[in-house]
Amino acid sequence: MGRIEEKQGATVPGLMPQQNPLEQLQSKFKEMENGFRAWLAKQSFPVEAAVVTTTGAAQGAAIGALMGSLTNDVSSSLLTPPQASMNPQAMAPFKQAQALSGSPLVQARNFAVMTGVNAGISCVMKRLRGKEDVQSSMAAAFGSGAMFSLVSGMGGPNQAANAVTSGLFFALVQGGLFQLGQKFSQPPVEDVNYSRTKSMLNSLGLQNYEKNFKKGLLTDITLPLLTDSALRDVKIPPGPRLLILDHIQRDPTSREKQGRRG
Repeated sequence: MGRIEEKQGATVPGLMPQQNPLEQLQSKFKEMENGFRAWLAKQSFPVEAAVVTTTGAAQGAAIGALMGSLTNDVSSSLLTPPQASMNPQAMAPFKQAQALSGSPLVQARNFAVMTGVNAGISCVMKRLRGKEDVQSSMAAAFGSGAMFSLVSGMGGPNQAANAVTSGLFFALVQGGLFQLGQKFSQPPVEDVNYSRTKSMLNSLGLQNYEKNFKKGLLTDITLPLLTDSALRDVKIPPGPRLLILDHIQRDPTSREKQGRRG
């Protein structure tokens, strides 16, 4: 019996569940990312800008190389028509198409410049202005769009004008996306006129009737004045009406206000 118990005891640690390798990898990556950010925050302004620009360019190069490998077959089929070879204006659309579907090396270069410039300008603007806002985001997008147009050759014969146009387009798109992100990321504003009402309904499990109170303008001030007919007017069923009125009668604040009114 003693040997069996020893064997059973020895096998218990082996039966313990091991951590998921994917979770371990994610945790390690998160730890490295936090360590890198902590190190970067201690660096000087030029060093931080250079590192951020380099890492952004590296990420863009990886994305561009992947896109270039996927669109390599498309770029080989973009042949310039013979009749358009002598007309720079007619050649412009084909150059733009080739710029967006070049070889993996070309796309890696284009996207490295675009993302690197964007990251670098964002870093500089954040250091200078002390915050990340729509103006900083649009400035970074303008710079990245203009540089992408110049490096990729999609600007056509008038590269300077098209670089400005591309920069403005990038800036407008980025500004719109930034505003949408801000709108959806911010929590809804709490209506102070219904804070006590919301708390009461949540405690009773009747939070679905919050819209009824707001539709009838039954704010926190009206809680001591509520009657069965008032709750009926905002289409609250009999059962919830009884719970609400009983809660108000038991509430010390409501009883005090009712006593003062009496």
